[in-house]
Amino acid sequence: MITGNEIRARFLKYFEDRGHKVVSSSSLVPHNDPTLLFTNAGMNQFKDCFLGDEKRSYVRAVTSQKCVRAGGKHNDLENVGRTARHHTFFEMLGNFSFGDYFKKEAIAYAWEFLTVDMGLDKDRLYVSVYTDDDEAADIWHQQEGIPRERIFRFEEDNFWSMGDTGPCGPCSEIFYDNGPEIGCGSPTCTVGCDCDRYMEIWNNVFMQFDRQPDGKLIPLPKPAVDTGMGLERITTVMQGVQSNYDTDLLRNIIAYIEKLSNKTYGDSGEDDVSMRVMADHSRATAYLIADGVLPSNEGRGYVLRRIMRRAMRHAKMLGFENPVLYKTAVYVLESMAEAFPEEAKRKEFVAKVVQNEEERFIQTLGNGLRILQEEIAQLAKTQKKIIPGETVFKLYDTYGFPVDLTADIVEKDGYLLDEAGFETCMEAQRAKAREHWKGSGEEAVSVIYKQLVEKGVQTKFSGYDKLEDQGEVLALIRQGALSTEAVCGETVEVITAVTPCYGESGGQVGDTGKIITNEATLNILDTKKPLENLIVHLCEVVTGAIKTGTLATIQVDSERHQKTILNHTATHLLQAALQKLLGDHIKQAGSLVTPERLRFDFTHFSPVSTEELIKIEAEVNQQIRANAQVQAQEMAADEAQAAGAMALFGEKYGDVVRVISVGDYSMELCGGTHAKAAGDIGLFRILSEGGIAAGVRRIEAVTGEAALAQVQQQQQALQRLADLVKSDPQKLEQRIQKMLSQQKDVEKELEQLQARANADRSGELVDQAQLVENIKLLAVKVPGVDGKGLREFSDQLRDKINSGVMVLVSDAGGKVALLVAVTKDLSAKIKAGDLIKPLAAIIGGRGGGKPELAQAGGPDTDKIEALLQAAPEQLKQLLT
Repeated sequence: MITGNEIRARFLKYFEDRGHKVVSSSSLVPHNDPTLLFTNAGMNQFKDCFLGDEKRSYVRAVTSQKCVRAGGKHNDLENVGRTARHHTFFEMLGNFSFGDYFKKEAIAYAWEFLTVDMGLDKDRLYVSVYTDDDEAADIWHQQEGIPRERIFRFEEDNFWSMGDTGPCGPCSEIFYDNGPEIGCGSPTCTVGCDCDRYMEIWNNVFMQFDRQPDGKLIPLPKPAVDTGMGLERITTVMQGVQSNYDTDLLRNIIAYIEKLSNKTYGDSGEDDVSMRVMADHSRATAYLIADGVLPSNEGRGYVLRRIMRRAMRHAKMLGFENPVLYKTAVYVLESMAEAFPEEAKRKEFVAKVVQNEEERFIQTLGNGLRILQEEIAQLAKTQKKIIPGETVFKLYDTYGFPVDLTADIVEKDGYLLDEAGFETCMEAQRAKAREHWKGSGEEAVSVIYKQLVEKGVQTKFSGYDKLEDQGEVLALIRQGALSTEAVCGETVEVITAVTPCYGESGGQVGDTGKIITNEATLNILDTKKPLENLIVHLCEVVTGAIKTGTLATIQVDSERHQKTILNHTATHLLQAALQKLLGDHIKQAGSLVTPERLRFDFTHFSPVSTEELIKIEAEVNQQIRANAQVQAQEMAADEAQAAGAMALFGEKYGDVVRVISVGDYSMELCGGTHAKAAGDIGLFRILSEGGIAAGVRRIEAVTGEAALAQVQQQQQALQRLADLVKSDPQKLEQRIQKMLSQQKDVEKELEQLQARANADRSGELVDQAQLVENIKLLAVKVPGVDGKGLREFSDQLRDKINSGVMVLVSDAGGKVALLVAVTKDLSAKIKAGDLIKPLAAIIGGRGGGKPELAQAGGPDTDKIEALLQAAPEQLKQLLT
């Protein structure tokens, strides 16, 4: 039996032999495309080629692309595991032509590969074309001999687009007949039926148009071809099985889950669904994290979290009580290492991220169950049997409960779900998501830059060893359009043939400085790098007029530049120190290098302690004092990574890369500018450390003069504090400890005085109790007492009231402290927690506790009287 790996290899080899460049899969995180959440098709990385905005060294390509469809327009999540075909993660085999061959050749290649190389029976293959694509229909009939009656014409399904905008065109699909025993049994069943008999296995998209935001179709400069064949589907056909999950691509993962769970696939329909969900979601989880996506509450990180938690729920349904998804994710990376070797190298990091998320969800799952139990308890009092849609949605959205899981839990108690209310909440969330969707999070590159590169305009960067250089003014851009001149007072983008100014990229900000010609002087406000080999200076014309074709002198602001490069080299030392002291799981998750400071985001699953930060800071400073030389060299990407150079997750590098080494301590792929030696940094100081997302921490730091200034500021602050308490800095700690001890003694004495005063008042206050349904209620304000004082005072009142309910309120410290106490004889009838909830809401707070004692707090001190007045009515409602 041919394996999925062999099919992939044979597909790539077939097209390579026919002049196609084998291009590795791009990251699941799309670059330079604000319209996409995840890479969802093989052509995503070639979008600019189809648009004519980018030229590559090849006009034919073939790939096996990692894809994820789990959000936005392509949302298959809830169907995954319940059907034979739906997946979140899948591989798309594809061959592409960028203005080279078109319909005739594309159809011939597809037919030959399927019928000759794969050996499929021609009599079991059917094709479809777009409703009015006579050209494609004629090619199928005349060139490949397909009978007219087996060529179907469709409209909606045979016009393909990557998204709401972008390349699109008519397509021609190839279907495989799985046989009548697989179908719906209808005598009218044919190609296009929703059943699984006629399964689409190959799609030839004939790219002819670029869809604009207004829906208008603009012809592409050159017609192109984008084909796609799902590896899982063709493997299903070749291995003679009915479901994608029965192929070796997924069945091996299911077998591993069988082993872990001690259950057998096929014994239980529900267990089978859970195993399929875990198998599919383990693949999506493993490769999304390997490409740099981390679980969070927004954007693609939120989609990843939903995928992971759905898998974790099904793991629990299979009987797993402890984390297990991290094991299946590692198994996926190991079993697919032949196809994706770089991702497999990150398996330890992936395992830590997944295990950390699993441990968080185990706690979240318990919290969600408690909320559901509380809702059921409230409904039981009103004899209602429908769980509100808002509650169902909260469980779904916040705690990861699918609707069917919630329904299963409550069904045994005879409860139903308000599904209409849930759908209302879901639609509100979808609307909000559409409103805030920012696509890939990256800006699309302006068309004008692409057009300039297309015309051969490019910039040579000389700033690795120069701070001043000369170059011809190649282009000027004013107000988004090309211009030949810019005059005094205008803002203009200037592109020169050579520049020493670094264009913002890789987290390092762009340089500033001056551009000087014989006729003009310009201030460089910023420098950008929108495309490889294109550097753009954002300038203000200070004097004269600048024109294209003139020679310009470009000067970098050397002081600002020097501060920036010190911070950049320090960032490299920081990452190496973090890996040495905290572990190899540390990976860069983002950075910002400015003249003022550096910011470094990294993967780590707990706060970095003060002691660890001290060690990290000391480690970096030790390397600075060691004063190792900073060396830059270019080498092959494979050679650099084999030598141990650190690379960013999901980043696609060229064949040749630039490697920055600081002695033998740090080695990274980096295109930025750096100090000549570590000692140039002078001093390194950490300003702060904190979490910015689940599993991602951030360190902010300063170097050089800024670090010295920070030390001096701390010394001055220390001296001011010492002066305030009449001490010197060396003895400040002992002085403050002594003062705190004295303060505690004073506070204890005050508490004792307050307790005696309250004891004297307790008898008087008991006389103020009122009867509510023959139960004593004492609702009073107790000034100047905190929560602890209220508890002690309630004990004194309880002894004197004998039987009753006490509502005590205080506004100590500018906040409201609330306590409800119920004597033991009444606690079966009245729960302190039930009474405190509506009262706490009045003061803008919340609270809870035991049946005999509950406490709460709130900010609204002006609502204390309203609370006291509401207490009798709230108690009455509990009693009726």
